Amino acid sequence: MKIVADTNTFLAVALEEPEKTQIIQLTVGHSLVAPEVLPFEVGNALTAMIRKRTLDADEILSVWDAVQAIPVELRRIDIRAALAMASRFGIYAYDAYFIACADGLRCPLLTLDRQMKTVAREIGIDVLE
Repeated sequence: MKIVADTNTFLAVALEEPEKTQIIQLTVGHSLVAPEVLPFEVGNALTAMIRKRTLDADEILSVWDAVQAIPVELRRIDIRAALAMASRFGIYAYDAYFIACADGLRCPLLTLDRQMKTVAREIGIDVLE
C-alpha cells in the first residue's frame, strides 16, 4: 500500500522523536509517497529549528542525511487544486499539497498535524494514527 507521509513524520523519525516507533510501525512494508516539495519543506523546517535554537547548526546536515535515507517517491501534484483546498479549509498551501497528494492517489495520509487530519477526514481520506 502507498502512504502519503507529511514532512513532520520524516522529521520525527530523523530527530528520534517519541513518535518515531509508531511511525515506523505504521509504515513498515508500505511505500511512502510525498509531493515533490518535501525536500524543500524539510530544508525550511531544519533552518527554522536552527533559528529557534531547537537544533544545533552542527546537526543540520546529519538530520538532512537521515531524512534522505528514508525511501520516498516524490510526486508532482495539482497545485491549483491544492490552493483551492487551502483556501476552502483555511490551511497553509504546504499542508494542502500533502492532502491533495493523498486525495489524488486515493492513499491514506500519515501526519502529526491535527488540522491536516481533520481536513483529510472531512474530504474522505483515511488518516493513519
